[in-house]
Amino acid sequence: MRKYVLYLALLAGLLTGCYNEEDSREHVLKVYNWADYIGEGVLEDFQQYYKEQTGEEIRIVYQTFDINEIMLTKIEKGHEDFDVVCPSEYIIERMLRKDLLLPIDTVFAHSPNYMNGVAPYIREQIDKLGTPDNPASRYAVCYMWGTAGLLYNRAYVSESDLKSWGCLWDKRFAGKILMKDAYRDAYGMALLYARRRDLAEGRVTVPELMNDYSPASMDSVEKYLKLLKPNVAGWEADFGKEMMTKGKAWMNMTWSGDAQWAIEEARTVGVELAYTVPEEGSNIWYDGWVIPKYARNRKAASYFINFLCRPDIALRNMEENGYVSSIAAPEIMEACIDTTLTEPVDASYFFGPDARAVKLRNTQYPDRSVVARCAMIRDFGDRTVDVLEIWSRVKGDNLNGSIVALILVVAGLLCIWQIRRRWMAYKRRNLHRKRRRRQRRKPGC
Repeated sequence: MRKYVLYLALLAGLLTGCYNEEDSREHVLKVYNWADYIGEGVLEDFQQYYKEQTGEEIRIVYQTFDINEIMLTKIEKGHEDFDVVCPSEYIIERMLRKDLLLPIDTVFAHSPNYMNGVAPYIREQIDKLGTPDNPASRYAVCYMWGTAGLLYNRAYVSESDLKSWGCLWDKRFAGKILMKDAYRDAYGMALLYARRRDLAEGRVTVPELMNDYSPASMDSVEKYLKLLKPNVAGWEADFGKEMMTKGKAWMNMTWSGDAQWAIEEARTVGVELAYTVPEEGSNIWYDGWVIPKYARNRKAASYFINFLCRPDIALRNMEENGYVSSIAAPEIMEACIDTTLTEPVDASYFFGPDARAVKLRNTQYPDRSVVARCAMIRDFGDRTVDVLEIWSRVKGDNLNGSIVALILVVAGLLCIWQIRRRWMAYKRRNLHRKRRRRQRRKPGC
């Protein structure tokens, strides 16, 4: 099914990517974004905003991608002239290191700089991707952010069952667990669980573990993920939300935005889902807007990024995709308050002192205590290939004992057949040589 979805996405990208070559490039904005990651009508509203600001018309060429690395390859190797793209934090770090980004303009004709509304906490995290002399926030503005955790069905699983990541290895839930097909999140989760005692006793921190690619750690991750494999019903890219909503799975390691979408959908059919981050900690991820090196309309790209940071637009985008904007405007907090919740969260790290006890969904704004035990996964760098090989071995090792035995028997028979075939060929060649020698000895030959 995903193959056909990909084909449709590529076709849609080609169709939306077409524009009249007579259009001047300075009046065209090429946007490259994740699918289903922008509010309805936002692009059209930006065109009006841009004309009000500059007096100029702008035509938008909007394309989508499903994998960070595909987007990066198009820019790095193909020199695609996208004006603004939305990579995840580790790709932003990689693009900075490879000098593939342009600074974002922050001065506009008649508009405030809405980028100043990014929460200081988020800006601080993004700046970790750069250097003190060259902060990443000059080149990247966080768009959406969230956590990786466990979505679960309250009818079959209690929150106490999910206190630790160890629940994924619990045989009680075998065949009822879905895992997001995301090697980075799986790597971090497995290592946090493998080193849980060291974490609890303070010998190591979550940020250290989430970015530990030593041979010993990679061996531990592979071991634990292979032990987990028999419990997993599927490695999902997008179908997990639907399976959880329909009660076909009880637990799903997923991203908070997907969890929020599933919770809301499940509620409409009488299924109660919830979300939690286990005690060992997890990943906090960030997607951000950047202007690639080969962009040909940096001016419109900067205006576009600024427009998306406007609080009302940020809220519309949040409502569309279930994820959380980096903008910490009071009106966004007010719009996200859910009075049906029983327990408030401390979101003061994001919204400031007035948000110490606010009824916000933990899928959107995790409590300060949760944020304290989570960390951003940085770029794997040269170890990316090693980690991908681990992931490939884990997911590819789908064979149970009987199948392995059958394969070994078949392989053995093939070996015997090959040996016999070569022996027979050797005997035929040997017999042929003997006949030739006899013929040479005959008189007259």
